Amino acid sequence: MTNPLSSTKILIVAEHDRGHLKLATLAAVCCAQQVCQATGGAFEILVLGEQVADVVSSLAPYGAAVVLKADHSSLLNPVADQYAQVISKVVKDRGATMVAAAASTFSKDVLPRAAALVDAGMLGDVVSVTPDGDDFTFERVMFAGNVIATVKLDGPLKVLTVRSSAFSVPTKVDAASPVIDVSVDSSSQSGLTTFVSREEKPSGRPDATEARIVVSGGRALKNSEDFERLVGGLADKLGAAVGSSRALVDSGITSNTLQIGQTGKVVAPDLYIGLGISGAIQHLAGMKDSKVIVAVNQDSDAPIFEIADYGLVADVYQVVPELIGKLGQK
Repeated sequence: MTNPLSSTKILIVAEHDRGHLKLATLAAVCCAQQVCQATGGAFEILVLGEQVADVVSSLAPYGAAVVLKADHSSLLNPVADQYAQVISKVVKDRGATMVAAAASTFSKDVLPRAAALVDAGMLGDVVSVTPDGDDFTFERVMFAGNVIATVKLDGPLKVLTVRSSAFSVPTKVDAASPVIDVSVDSSSQSGLTTFVSREEKPSGRPDATEARIVVSGGRALKNSEDFERLVGGLADKLGAAVGSSRALVDSGITSNTLQIGQTGKVVAPDLYIGLGISGAIQHLAGMKDSKVIVAVNQDSDAPIFEIADYGLVADVYQVVPELIGKLGQK
């Protein structure tokens, strides 16, 4: 009997940073592979930007029916209005029934606008997609990860973001996907939003959302110098990314670009080291899917010890310099 969802056609919106593919996109590709394997449907990948040939090539081995390349100077920077217009046009032209991207700041900015343009409902932070008769049921994270809601989404077209920690690396296939150029008419774009500038502080450290190891600091760190010396110092010894609790951001010790938690970045590294972090629910929502969690805190009753695989009740000002010193001897 023919699967009623065999006509499912998923469009994955790829995310990259100036030609460097964001690895979280692969989680969305994995989600699409799983859905298509269960339904007999197909998926396509859309890459937007300027000079994105390398990104397109890196996504070719994952079994997409096609990789769509929207390569135009007007798409150099991810201005949400412009990206959403191109995405909505591609959705209509390609007959997509589902649009997905990795849950990130980028997708939170762009996808709701695209969903509105195609009059579709949208779900965020999806961790499971299950065929259910002639429709789908979705599981999504709610209330800082304390609730997993099972929901349905009305309408023939569904837009969603997927939590990268819920999906593994997608399977590669032998044949590369064909590439199709997407025509971009910049004159038809609204022009209501204009890119002005981009500010960044190159740190030389990996991004926390993509790093295998994340070292994060909390309230126990007294100032930015101590944060850089202890958290940054240990991260550099391990080749790790740096993260921060919201308490340090609110106190001005760290930048909000480092914040991990419900209102910050969601990470799921192989190893997460929390230094002086108590483990507020807001913070745990952003890191509890880490494979191995190590916590160092003076307070033996700190909530983070409840989810930590390894815990050390100690003063970070004493043990971290010692640890950095021992790592330096190797």
